[in-house]
Amino acid sequence: MVTDKLLPLALACIMFVLGLGLTVADFSRVFRQPRAIAAGLLSQMFVLPLIGFVVARMFGLTAEMAVGLMLLAACPGGASAGLITKLAQGETALSISLTAITSVLAVLSVPLIVDFALRHFTGVGVAVSLPVLDVVRGVFVITTVPVALGMLLRHRRPIFTARIEPMAGRLATGLFVAIVVATFVSQRQSLIDHFASTGPAALVLCILTMASGFGIGALARVDRRGRIAISVESGLQNAALAIFIAVSVLKIPAMAVPGVIYALLMNVCALAFIGLVRQHTRKSLAPAH
Repeated sequence: MVTDKLLPLALACIMFVLGLGLTVADFSRVFRQPRAIAAGLLSQMFVLPLIGFVVARMFGLTAEMAVGLMLLAACPGGASAGLITKLAQGETALSISLTAITSVLAVLSVPLIVDFALRHFTGVGVAVSLPVLDVVRGVFVITTVPVALGMLLRHRRPIFTARIEPMAGRLATGLFVAIVVATFVSQRQSLIDHFASTGPAALVLCILTMASGFGIGALARVDRRGRIAISVESGLQNAALAIFIAVSVLKIPAMAVPGVIYALLMNVCALAFIGLVRQHTRKSLAPAH
């Protein structure tokens, strides 16, 4: 009940709140800066799976855990990345745009990466067919529609929106914390059973992907807010999709374990990232003595 019904509703609510703070001009600005989009796609579609492969080999994971980690690295950014980007004072419109684009591209990239991982780690490839309509519909319903509704309310009722936005922001943050807690509670047995063996690899994957996303943004000369968005998009994966593919498509539940563990760790890393970014911002704005 929690994972099937309440979490999608909570994510949709978070995206609606994000929409309250966005305008069409925000997205127009993002698409007038193709370097930021290109850097985000490079990090998400190519560098992230490469890091996943290196981490899986470096930690000597079993074949099932290694494929599960690669599957996770192949998945697009998660819906909560937009909220984390906003809390970290990044470019929210860029984050939402990257989530939408990578979710569509995943229909092609995920099968290729998973097939490679299966051949490399198990010696047997498997044809992976993603439910295209389900993936696109899921992104549309949970991400695009709520954001558009929030933006519409801001456009039609700007004074009302300005009045409720601070309270709505606190609500979104509370829902995010609830999602983290619900993830831990609903998957606690898998976390207990496999955290010692797979947790370190998942943690290193999250840290390296967030760091590389920030670095790629810097190399592409993307501004600081854009680098934050790319970093968060690279680190916060759609773990739910990884779990679904492992259980329902590949029918190898053990391969869902890295996704379960990562679902918790990526949010912990995200909260730490918000703290670091805000601390750096405070220091940079502090008057020199």
